[in-house]
Amino acid sequence: MTDIVKGAAVQDLLDRASGLSEDDSTPRLKAITRDLLEAIMAIVEKHDITESEFWEATAFLQGGAEEFGLIVPGVGLEHFLDLHMDAKDAENGYEGGTPRTIEGPLYVEGAPLAENGVNLSTDPDDTETLTMSGVLRGPDGEPVKDAILHVWHANSKGFYSHFDPTGEQSPFNNRRRIQLGDDGRYAFESKMPRGYSCPPGGATEKLMQLLGRHGDRPAHVHFFVEAPGYRALTTQINFGDDPLARSDFAFGTRDGLLPVPNRDGDTAHVEFDFELQKAKSSDDEKFSARPRLSA
Repeated sequence: MTDIVKGAAVQDLLDRASGLSEDDSTPRLKAITRDLLEAIMAIVEKHDITESEFWEATAFLQGGAEEFGLIVPGVGLEHFLDLHMDAKDAENGYEGGTPRTIEGPLYVEGAPLAENGVNLSTDPDDTETLTMSGVLRGPDGEPVKDAILHVWHANSKGFYSHFDPTGEQSPFNNRRRIQLGDDGRYAFESKMPRGYSCPPGGATEKLMQLLGRHGDRPAHVHFFVEAPGYRALTTQINFGDDPLARSDFAFGTRDGLLPVPNRDGDTAHVEFDFELQKAKSSDDEKFSARPRLSA
């Protein structure tokens, strides 16, 4: 086929569609919009996408809008953002530290601030008790003082509070912010989470099926870590003995984030230490401005 995307007519269309011919109040947005539109047009041309296929895809994305938070990690884009930030860190001299990995769409702002040793599970759950402990250290091995550890995970049915389709969980079940002291040590207990699948019949599951992929996540626990003078960290652990630990559909698995629980009867213990990087600016201490549910 003729390559029309690079032709004068389409290039002029892109300039006008992205507002380049208008006032220059948002140059960054204009440039990103133009590149995004050009990339989509190039894909249409490369694969000779038909009008029917284009509008079927548009309808699919529009109908799955509530699942964009799952589709983005499911197609690897959220993991790509981590790789992109890793590459920028290497260029800017940041070294070491606990690996970052995807946040996912299920964080809720405003979890209760609790003392060390808290039980995250306020609801009964007929499963193992999980205990986790460890220490937060800086790049020179120093304990990180006055840190706040945000923790959230699913219950034994694979459901998160505030997103549970059964409506049975209490607010902030399996969710807390833990205030740590001068020694950087943390500890908490909860009920062991289970991995889960993307919502049956939803847009994410349909897309995974079309791609010949599963839509399952292993059991895992999410963390935000923040402390004065250190870079904010977004990460999570997958339990290393989970059969899906290395085939997470959301690409959240990373080396260094696969502890194997020490299981004894109805208790499983995980010892896991975090290493934070020093902040070079106050912006380093902040989490991203990603929109999040607030309760």
